[in-house]
Amino acid sequence: MGFTHIQQESVITGRWPLPISQTQRKTRKKKEPSDSPREMKRRRLCLVRPFSSKPRKSIDDDENFISILNGIVRGKASWKIALNNPSIAAHLRPHHVERVLIHNLHDPRLALRFFNFLGLHKNFDHSTTSFCILIHSLVNSNFFWPASSLVQTLLTSRDLGPKCIFENLFDCYERLDFHLNSTSGFDLFVQGCVQSRRVLDSVVFLKLMKEYNIIPEVRTVNAVLNGLIRFRRFEMVLEVFDDVALCVGVRPDVYMYTAVVRSLCELRNFDRAEEMVSLVEQNGEELNVVLYNVLINGLCKGGRVTRALEVKNSLSSKGLQADCVTFCTMILGFCRMQDFCGAKELMSQMIELGFVPSVAAVSGVVDGLRRSGATQKAYDLVNQAGRVGVLPNLYVYNALINSLCKDGKLDAAESLFTRMEEKGLLQNDVTFNIIIDSLCKCGKLDLAYRVFRKMVDSGVEVSVYSYNSLINGHCKFGKLCDAKSFYDQMVRKGLSPTVVTYTPLIDGYCVEGDIHEALRLYHEMTGKGVSPNTYIFTALISGFCRAKKIAEATELFNRMAELNVARNEVTYNVMIEGYCRVGNTTKAFELFEDMVKKGLVPDTYTYRPLIAGLCSTGRTNEAREFFDEIHQKHCKLNEMCFSALLYGYYKEGRLKDALKACQVTGENGGIQMDLVCYAVLICGTLKQLDFDTLLSVLKQMHDQGLNPDNVIYTSMIDAYGKAGNLKAALGYWGIMMTYGCFLDQLIREGCLEKASELHSAMLKGSLANTVTYNILIRGLCKHGQVQVADDLIAEMVANGISPDCITYSTIMGEYCRNGDFQGALSIWEAMLNRGVKPDRVAYNIFIYGCCNAGKMSKAFELLEEMRSKGFEQQQAMSLIQKFSPVT
Repeated sequence: MGFTHIQQESVITGRWPLPISQTQRKTRKKKEPSDSPREMKRRRLCLVRPFSSKPRKSIDDDENFISILNGIVRGKASWKIALNNPSIAAHLRPHHVERVLIHNLHDPRLALRFFNFLGLHKNFDHSTTSFCILIHSLVNSNFFWPASSLVQTLLTSRDLGPKCIFENLFDCYERLDFHLNSTSGFDLFVQGCVQSRRVLDSVVFLKLMKEYNIIPEVRTVNAVLNGLIRFRRFEMVLEVFDDVALCVGVRPDVYMYTAVVRSLCELRNFDRAEEMVSLVEQNGEELNVVLYNVLINGLCKGGRVTRALEVKNSLSSKGLQADCVTFCTMILGFCRMQDFCGAKELMSQMIELGFVPSVAAVSGVVDGLRRSGATQKAYDLVNQAGRVGVLPNLYVYNALINSLCKDGKLDAAESLFTRMEEKGLLQNDVTFNIIIDSLCKCGKLDLAYRVFRKMVDSGVEVSVYSYNSLINGHCKFGKLCDAKSFYDQMVRKGLSPTVVTYTPLIDGYCVEGDIHEALRLYHEMTGKGVSPNTYIFTALISGFCRAKKIAEATELFNRMAELNVARNEVTYNVMIEGYCRVGNTTKAFELFEDMVKKGLVPDTYTYRPLIAGLCSTGRTNEAREFFDEIHQKHCKLNEMCFSALLYGYYKEGRLKDALKACQVTGENGGIQMDLVCYAVLICGTLKQLDFDTLLSVLKQMHDQGLNPDNVIYTSMIDAYGKAGNLKAALGYWGIMMTYGCFLDQLIREGCLEKASELHSAMLKGSLANTVTYNILIRGLCKHGQVQVADDLIAEMVANGISPDCITYSTIMGEYCRNGDFQGALSIWEAMLNRGVKPDRVAYNIFIYGCCNAGKMSKAFELLEEMRSKGFEQQQAMSLIQKFSPVT
């Protein structure tokens, strides 16, 4: 039945004709009983838009109006002008548009232009039927993209349920015989629902299609299943597969089976998932690795890594090859089972096969190895993966750098840091702070500052953490002026210091004995609302104890309790040592008992001052009893505690008791004596001139692999020298590690010729160094041979030994004392020319020489240099004031 016949019949009846030719019925479906629910529903659908309710004149008017519209649509005149005609614009209704669209089914592009023109230029409200007519028409002409666009517009612009849309779509499909061509319009609506995230509506649409025997395309069903998976509706995936896909004659492909297998795995029904894979294999479907990757992923997530590995290894027997996804899935599975070494081996295997692992896989293995303590393996893996262009994510990368730093592998950490930019991984503030903190902790302060400058130059935001690391590092290594400079800098930048900022500064000032500056910072901190913690109080208490201000220390100790700040073992140890230093062992032991009652565990830093305190007050026997009591309780005592006891015996001249204590301790398998313990014994034997016992002690040292240090050497030489037996002292040369103390002793005794011979021997044996040269230079200067000392600088350089600031300062000081300003100036310039940085002592010496020679302008210039470099200038200013006529 053609469209002309449809128009003629419509004019007479006012209805869309129902197609009833026998030929057409044979191509559609069997006739349903007239009283069946399906037939009744079909009849109802066919009467959705009747046109018979109007009188004949109205019908004629409508037909004339539609004829005019058709003329406009198919004519060459401007649509805008024609449709703006008041007689047309006022009478145009949606059913008129529907009829025009039907008249132009043979030219869907023209129909679409007319449809869009009305919507865009006339703001016309099209009916749902118009959408459905045009969608079917476009699909039948293979214009899928504009049809899909119409579907999206209909779904998003109207609040219509899937059933309503289906009824309209099916009505058009039946009335206009679209069923003779294609059902793709229905598929397009299902796919449109999925794209619009109306996945549940797509399921309803599929079920309606099943009810009316409309077979969906395989890709349509796949789209619905994958849409349901995205919303984690796994049970509904199985329902759609069983009730819709299999029942309407759809032949599932491998992608449909893949969606089902994934859903089964997510539901932890692994047995059925494997059965489904076996079914695919038995059905002769074209297999791909994606199906097996999904199964492997499900098994790995479910903890069945061994079975997943078996599936992976069976791929070759099925004519498939594991791909990158297979390997990465297995690797992450091993990581879930904490088998990071196995994951690393698998990753090495995939890299050797030419696959590039994912960032997630590399990150998982690297972080797992790092967390399990295998930082070296993690580092090696980063290098291996980096060679194929993959790095772990920034979080894992930073964590690895941090772990390497904590393990003391700073070179490896620096290597990772410097290679980040080369590999396209940008360092963030965390990366920089980790490196800065680690460099500061190990004393590489200059390098830490260079990294800090790079951080600033890179535009990375510098935080209080960066400054805290720099301040802590410089305080730790005695560079308090630099630390204070960083503190001032961070305050100028508007950063608020924290308790972590103040702690090392306060501790540093306390260590230097500047308790007033430490207290000033403490009051500044509390004034800014920063609450002091245990470490702050402990540092201040330690400072007061060092200054023997035990009353102030006790006041702070009690204040901690008032402020509910916890007092830890270190706090008690500091207080105990403070009381022992001032001889108040009674109070020290009271604190010791108090800390034990509070559940704190004493350690060697607790016991050592108590033992030393008893010994210092002449109660060495009590110290011995206390030592034995602690030892019997199986408390750990170390060499520090034992050396304190030995020193008590030494002070009382009880060498035999000291030696007996060593023997008993050795027999009990207790403390291993160290160099300090032996030094006390040696000092005791030398004090009593018991050289036989000395030899015995030295032999014990040698047997233990210990070598005397400069203190022991000096003591021995001094004792033998006083006994008139310097030759015997030099006889121990063969078993001693250093010549420096002998050189020093010879110079002290005025034996410059022997000292020079000794130093020559040291030079031939490659034992001479800057320190030995400095000893010789100091001796020569002391004995008025400053020019000989000056000449030694050239000899040092010729022998590949670098003079240091002490070398130059020693000679310069002698020139200054002799009033030889030119000699001092030449040494100062030589020091600067060699790149040796003068320290505070060197500045003070040369300023003295300048003042003594009347070169006051030069002295002031040097003073300004000291100030700019942060050196303490009090001594220099005193010298200038002493020599300056105006004070």
